[in-house]
Amino acid sequence: MPLKKGKVYLVGAGPGDPGLFTLKGVECLAAADVVVHDHLISNLILDHAPAAEKFYVGKRGGSHHVEQDEINQLLVSLAHRGKTVVRLKGGDPYILGRGGEEAVALKAAGIPYEVVPGITSAVAVPAYAGIPVTQRGLSSSLTILTGHEDPTKRGSHIRWDMLARSGSTLVILMGMQNLRLITTLLLKHGMKPNTPVAVIRDGTLPTQFTVTGTLKNIAQKAAEAGMTAPAVIVIGRVVEMRRDLLWFEIFPLFGKRVLVTRASSQAGGLGKLLIQRGAQPVRFSSIEIRSIRATQKLDKYLSHLHEYDWLAFTSANGVQAFFHRMNELQKDSRVLAGLRVGAIGPMTARALNAYGITADYIPTVYTGKGFLKNLRKADINGKRFLLPRADIADDEITEGLRKLGARVDEVAVYHTVRPRGNLLRLKDLLLPGKLDVITFTSSSTVTNLLAGLSDKEIKQIEARIACIGPKTAATAVKAGLKVDILAKEQTIAGLIEAMEKHFRKEA
Repeated sequence: MPLKKGKVYLVGAGPGDPGLFTLKGVECLAAADVVVHDHLISNLILDHAPAAEKFYVGKRGGSHHVEQDEINQLLVSLAHRGKTVVRLKGGDPYILGRGGEEAVALKAAGIPYEVVPGITSAVAVPAYAGIPVTQRGLSSSLTILTGHEDPTKRGSHIRWDMLARSGSTLVILMGMQNLRLITTLLLKHGMKPNTPVAVIRDGTLPTQFTVTGTLKNIAQKAAEAGMTAPAVIVIGRVVEMRRDLLWFEIFPLFGKRVLVTRASSQAGGLGKLLIQRGAQPVRFSSIEIRSIRATQKLDKYLSHLHEYDWLAFTSANGVQAFFHRMNELQKDSRVLAGLRVGAIGPMTARALNAYGITADYIPTVYTGKGFLKNLRKADINGKRFLLPRADIADDEITEGLRKLGARVDEVAVYHTVRPRGNLLRLKDLLLPGKLDVITFTSSSTVTNLLAGLSDKEIKQIEARIACIGPKTAATAVKAGLKVDILAKEQTIAGLIEAMEKHFRKEA
């Protein structure tokens, strides 16, 4: 028997967008031994429980992967074994999510539990489609109901006759399969045929798709549009507000599939920014960052830091590799006393901040030329510079500093390697219509991504090519690609801004 009884957290995962997951939900996942999760839970949410055992018990379109009684028994069994269990459910666990049934089963078994509410799709999905579910002068009440129940069966718990006359906004979850039956029944009980209706698929996600119509024609329009579950149905005059309040679906990057080629350890930042702008990031890392194993040369420089005037970093990777070795040698920032520290741009400066270091110098243009241009105004003649960098870094900055009279030592602290990627998956992704944009954040990402492709396959790439800076763009052009998007500011935010500007022009 376990020394302690386990506990179950019934957690709502929200409507789909991982940014709408609650902070308490994150805390529960971080402490979980086991996660029992539904269908369509984002991997970005599941990533908050990296070490937890995962059980998939999802249901979709009436197809039950695991029956509800089995789920109840699984939760009880895991808790009896002393496990901390997160039951992760789409939306809110108590709004048409059968969370109440699970809580009853846990209560009967004497299992302690907590409920962590989630943002329900009944409210969030209409909001992302530009529809407030209540609006003064249009609707002062909201009715949420399931569309999964057959509305023609005897003994239905839903009073369609009362709903048809209520004037309330109706939000119907799990109703796609019965959409025609639902509209027919509401019309039969007196709801006006011209009542506005919206059907929203994949709400709050970059794949969100909305069809609008009236009670009389929405079933036909949804069928013609190929609308499928999961979808939320909104019925009422508030649907008219969509014309003025549409915001999510008009983002410049909305629905765009964007290939992220950065190292897996760095892809998350770009991915989150893309999601925030309505894009759909597709990860395919073409590089991995690894610290140089042979550290003798770096160790020598670290033991003589007091002899230098400047420590200059040209990437966040260089910062991390440098301070990683410092930590291994049990050295801290005190050894940098008296040194001026330079960073090529804000991302590198933020990496320094993580180690308690504020850069003394950041150029106004985040390139090698920009780094050198501003230093021409400083007196660096005769000054000693140490540059920790990649093993394949070019000599632009090194030679530029020497021309300004500085004495420069450079040391390789990391190198980039090509991961063992799935070439077949990459070739499939590069087929016409699969991607809208391919992003490159360094020359290495270009070279490594294209390494397994033939010249013919490279020429057939139709996705827009977006590069973070001129050097990366030059590598892409040399490899046979046409660069469509070039960041004005050589940062991830600058790359996003350039993509948005490009698609605004196309709109």
